[in-house]
Parts: sequence; structure tokens; C-alpha cells
Amino acid sequence: MGTATSPSNAKSLPQGMPPIMAGAAVSQAKPKSQPRSLSRFIKWYEDISIDDVTWVGGKNASLGEMVRELTQSGVRVPDGFAITAEAYRHVLRESGLEDQIKKALTGLDTRNVADLRTRGSLIRSLILGASLPSDLEQEIMDAYDALKGRQLHPADVAVRSSATAEDLPDASFAGQQETYLNVQGHLELMNSCLRCFASLFTDRAISYRVDKGFDHFKIALSIGVQLMVRSDLAASGVIFTLDTETGFRDAVLINASYGLGENVVQGSVNPDEYYVFKPTLFTGHRPILQKIVGSKEFKLVYDVGGGKMVKNIPVPPGDRARFAITDDEIVQLARWACLIEDHYSAKRGRPTPMDIEWAKDGRTGEMFIVQARPETVQSRRTVETMETYKLKQHGRVLVSGRGVGEKIASGPVRVIQSAQFIGEFKEGEILVTDKTDPDWEPIMKKAGAIVTNRGGRTCHAAIVSRELGVPAIVGTEHGTELLKDGQMVTVSCAEGDTGFVYEGRLQFEVHRATLEGLERPRTKVMMNVGNPEEAFSLSFIPNDGVGLAREEFIITNYIKVHPLALLDYERMTDAGVKAQIDQLTAGYADKPQFFVDKLAQGVAMIAAAFFPKDVILRLSDFKSNEYANLIGGRAYEPTEENPMIGFRGASRYYNPRYQAGFALECRAVRLVREEMGLTNLKLMVPFCRTVEEGRRVQAEMEKHGLRRGINGLELYVMCEIPSNVILAEEFAELFDGFSIGSNDLTQLVLGVDRDSEIVAPIFDERNAAVKKMIAQVIAVCRARKRKIGICGQAPSDYPDFAQFLVAEGIDSISLNPDTVLKTTAAILEKEKALRQ
Repeated sequence: MGTATSPSNAKSLPQGMPPIMAGAAVSQAKPKSQPRSLSRFIKWYEDISIDDVTWVGGKNASLGEMVRELTQSGVRVPDGFAITAEAYRHVLRESGLEDQIKKALTGLDTRNVADLRTRGSLIRSLILGASLPSDLEQEIMDAYDALKGRQLHPADVAVRSSATAEDLPDASFAGQQETYLNVQGHLELMNSCLRCFASLFTDRAISYRVDKGFDHFKIALSIGVQLMVRSDLAASGVIFTLDTETGFRDAVLINASYGLGENVVQGSVNPDEYYVFKPTLFTGHRPILQKIVGSKEFKLVYDVGGGKMVKNIPVPPGDRARFAITDDEIVQLARWACLIEDHYSAKRGRPTPMDIEWAKDGRTGEMFIVQARPETVQSRRTVETMETYKLKQHGRVLVSGRGVGEKIASGPVRVIQSAQFIGEFKEGEILVTDKTDPDWEPIMKKAGAIVTNRGGRTCHAAIVSRELGVPAIVGTEHGTELLKDGQMVTVSCAEGDTGFVYEGRLQFEVHRATLEGLERPRTKVMMNVGNPEEAFSLSFIPNDGVGLAREEFIITNYIKVHPLALLDYERMTDAGVKAQIDQLTAGYADKPQFFVDKLAQGVAMIAAAFFPKDVILRLSDFKSNEYANLIGGRAYEPTEENPMIGFRGASRYYNPRYQAGFALECRAVRLVREEMGLTNLKLMVPFCRTVEEGRRVQAEMEKHGLRRGINGLELYVMCEIPSNVILAEEFAELFDGFSIGSNDLTQLVLGVDRDSEIVAPIFDERNAAVKKMIAQVIAVCRARKRKIGICGQAPSDYPDFAQFLVAEGIDSISLNPDTVLKTTAAILEKEKALRQ
């Protein structure tokens, strides 16, 4: 496997970079003063740079570039060599195959799947029936033996195809050719090389080149031979240095699963998913924004004595429920990814997000980068025009999974279990299958949408669907069982990270808005955001931050359990509730920590999306009946006649009935601000009835390390009770600002139960009494130099109400995202009128 070495030239590590572990089982390639070979057929990675694509293809050129330029920064790359493109041409010349291949391709129609399959099979058979020229064969064997070093047994290597046109600005050849793992010995190596050469003419590679307008004979194939990392004994996966769904540039997305990495790339498993925030990654913080455990059903391992090189085996249930790698390893991989991205960006003279493959050696615990290439879909995205899909109606959900593409499509289902049946697929159908690989690409371009049982955000189906602009839902687990041929469905990937397949053809609309050159008003236009899954996407709407981030959505959808039930888990006697908690908190021995982590991750996704702009988090504002509906909640909540004006908001935080639950909220906030470094997060206290209550809440927060003014912490109060307006000067002494909650304020000024249909017509934020209260509090805040904004519904519903607020001198207006552009125009109109 390679001698046990560790790099001696690893220095100048970025701040916070974990130290390099000693005792690597895989030799890390490192630059040498003298090249090992000057052959035209063999180039060692240390002798290759990114400028050598025409010689060794994009994949090998990138590996060489990292070996030469990033080893000193601590990035580890397994040793290896490239078999050059000249070797491929040498094979064609010596075997006389070029004319036969040209003949086989004459008159090809790539949309005729059967014809494509026949011609591709013929060409591959011709290449596999050839022999490697003796001079080339000898050089490959010599290089392999040199890579093996003094080992007595054959080295196990990965044999990877590397096309010379890979990763051009307008095309990605990644995945078009083959990779062979755990190749050992001269004979297996020669056979794998021939299979790689033949894979230049797989059906999908032929189709891709034709569609992109590439000449088959101006593209050659190089081969990479690289020492295996024993990730079959640990984990591996993929990294993107941007969010693959939205193109958000400040996040690193890492997928991880057990075993060799092909399962993640091919979508054979549903991997773990981790997001890391770039801006605070090198400032001494650990900004892991989100961790989602994948089911990781199988792992690809070495096949010992089975006649194959690798095989898939089931993962034990206990391991599936755990994360595949540690937080330290997540942070290390994210740092390496940023170093790689920064290097390529400097090299190209422009931002260059990267698509990276990594592996962990199970014998030493060391991490390695085994591939890196420029990302080719979201990095080309422009935001001059924003396109937003929105369902106008909802139906019965048939299946759900990870949504890809932020679009909606309808059509009849076509379930295809195997690539041999792809000829049955018709244009516009919804492709439903277990998973896809590059063999499926000829029909994926015809699909209205794609649904798979397996795979994560970085699997083949997800990557190709993004490139094609087709919505996809991956990792549904049971899509092929629950969806039937001919069934009319609507596939929606426009509702956050989760994609839904609805029964029937549902109506939807597409909004297109031009963002280029939009004027910004003096009044800050912020947004109301509750769903962390939408935060990255919403950040592209012109905005000044988040005026209202809600905890309730996160608690309801991601935690689902009453915080006190988690705190009392060990004393709990209700077996049913305990079983529900066990299922939700799998992998957590410390049940309260589950609440802290999930709340922190949800909040962090929103704070990161808008960083460094202000994100104002409203502390929990469930009513007692809503808290009671959480798992285990009924044991802790009172029964109230009118929960709307009962045990809610500030009154809960210092009350012994909920103090311990509020402490968990405070821990989550500290995790976001201190460990992740997201100090743009501000806090807001809801439904604070009296000034004394404000003092008691702040005292409670200070017990848990949250003190106003320390580390830039600002504290706001919701202005939603008449007492907040009447005593605005006194509240201004305690808080940094106010945010008007127009819904509750209207209810309490007019004495209207907003949930009552009978008196609903009376409820109107534009009532003179309500507007007078709002004008009064704005005036006080301006006089006392306190910030004043609004996060209630009224300005989202009524542009004229927004104009009234502007005229009164409000600092900020926080809107529902779908009304931001429309209301911004109304605000600008009013500001111009006021200046005249």
C-alpha cells in the first residue's frame, strides 16, 4: 500500500488548522528537485501542473497542481502518476483503430438510444480487443513498481480516466469515463488501463460530446494511477465550495458516507450532509452550520477472494445513525477545500468554486484529497434575473426527499428499474428510478423531472439535473415503490431543501424579476425568514438583513420535542413519548444537546446566509397550546382559555415552569455567536408586558452568558402591546431597539381576537388608532436614538401602509420575501416624494 511516511514540508498552516497526523499508510506525493521520469507516456504527479491538461487531462493536471502547490499548506494528496494522452494516441495508432471508430460513429443520432447503444458497444469492443504496445506496457509496469516501492505485495491503486477536455468553462466531463478501485498487480493494471481507454466511448460520453459540439478525435484520454486510501475501512465523500442548490458562495458543503467514495458520487447511498461557513472558518471558530445524518445503507469495500475488486455490504443500523466523520474532520476538510478554492481562484484570476473528492484512511485516521475540479453549474449562475417558482395549490404528498433545482414540473411517471430499459422513456415524463449513473444521461435530458430512491445533493442524478436545469428529488428511499407508471404527478423543489412529489397536475406560477441596477432606498428593507432551508436562496433578493428570524419553525419542524421533555428524559415514564424521542434523537446520549444543536444549526443557516448583515432572532413565542402540541409537551403546559394573551413570550423565560427550557435556547444562541462566530445575530424579546419583565428576562439571559453589549450583542423588544408604546421611553432604557409586531398590536389596540372569523372584518392594521400608536413609538425612538423597525404583516400586504411608515421615519421594514421587490418600489416612490 505504500510506505509509512508523513510530509516533512508541511508548514505555514492557516490559523486553527489541525496538526498533521504522523504515520500515513498512503505515501503523500511531495515535490522533488529532480523528476522521476522524463517519459512521454508517464508523468509523476509532482511533475505535473494545471497547465498540462492537454497532456494528462483535467483530473490528473489538478492532482499534480495540488501536489506541487498545496502540500506545503498541509493538504494531503496520495502519490501517483499519469499515463499521458500520448499513450492513448499511441494505442490507436499501433492498433489501427481510429478509422474503424470513425466509421462506427458515422450517421449517429444520439437521441436514438438503441442505435447509440449498439455503436458504443462496438467501439468499446474494438478497444478492449486491442493490446497495449509493448513499450507502453513496460513503462506502465516500471512506474507501478516504483510507486509500490519496497513493498513485497502488489500496491493497490485507483485507476482513473482523465479526459483532455475535462472541466472546460462550458462543460464538465466529470463522470463521463470510468474509475477502477483496488487494482493490484501488473495484469489487473493493464486490463484496467484498456477499460479506461474504452470508456472514452461509453454511450453517455459519446452523447455528451455530440451535444456539446466536441470532436471525438480532438479529445484524448489520460489515466491516473494513484495509491488507494483505505477508506473502505473508514469514510469518504465529496465537497463543494458553494451551495449546490443556490450557488451561495460562503458555504462549504460536505457529503460523507462509509467505505469507498464511488457510492456517494454515483448516488448509491444517502450520505451525511454538513455545511461549514467560510468567512469565520479561519478566525479561530468552528462554524459547522448544519449536520444532517444520512441513512448510509451500504458501504463499498475491498472484495477479498471474491473475484471482484470491490463490493457493497450493508452498514449496521447503529453506524447508520451516527455521523461518518467527526467535527474536527469536518472542519479540516472545509479548510482544505477553501485552500484549494483560493489557489485555483488565484491561478485563474477569478472566483473558482471547486468540486472535490476526499477519503479517510481507516488504518491511520488521516484524511486525503483524491480529486479536485472546478464546479461547472452554479459557478456560472448569474443573479441579474431572479426566477422563482411557486405552487398555487397543494395536493396529497406521495413521496419526498432532497430537493434539487428550485423548480416545479408536472408530468406522467415513468418508473425504470434498470438502464437496459431506458429506450422506453418518452420526452417530458417524470423519470423515477433507484439511482442514476452516467449511462442514464441520454434520457435524463428528456425528463420533465427526476426522482430517485437513493443519493444525496452531490450524487450523479443531482449534478446532472442541475446542469440540465431539470428539478430532481433524490434519496426518497421508496419512490419506485410508491409511484406508478402513467400516474400524473407534480414534482416541487421550490419549497426548501425538501422536495415533494404531489398527486396530480397542480397549478404553479413562475415569477421573473430583473435585479440588475435596482436602486436601494434609505429605509432598510429586511426580510422575515423562518425556514432555514430557504435562507441561502432568499439571500439573493436585494435586502438589508433579516428583521425577524423565527425559532418556532425550527422547533416545530426539526426538533419536534418539548425542551422540558428532553431535559426530563431520564425520569420519563411515558414509554410512547420516550420511543418518539429516541427515534428523533438517535445518536444523542445527551438529549437536551439535541435541542441545542438543532436550534443552533437552524438559526446559524439564517445568520450565515445574510452575514454580515443583521439577523434579528425572536426568542421562542409559542403559545401554551402550541407548546403542548410538541412531543411530550402536554405534561408541561397549562390549559388556558385564551393562550394568545396567556403564558407566552417574556413571561415564560424567567418563570420556573420554563426557565430550564429557556436556558437551552440561550445555549443555542451562544453556540451560534461564539463557536461559529456569527455575531451578526441579534436577539429580540417577544410579548414583554412590563419594563420589570424586561429586566427579569435580561437577568435570566445573563445567567447563561448572554449579556447585552458584550461581544456586540444587541437586544431588541417586540412592540406589540399598548404598554410597549405608552412606556416606550422606559423600554428604550433597557433595549437597543424596537420591532413593531403589527398583528398583535392591532389585536390589542382594537380588542379584536384575530382568530375569530366573526369579528375578523374589524381587524385592520390601517385603523387610525393603530397608526397613531405606531407613529407615537417611532417618534419616541427617533428622539431617544433607538432603532425602530416593523416585522408585522401589514407592510407586506399593503404597500400604502409601508409608505405611511416611511413618512413617519421608521428605520427598517421587514417583509415577507415574496413582497420585497414590490414593496421596495413603493418605499422608493414615497422617499422621492418626501424629498421634493
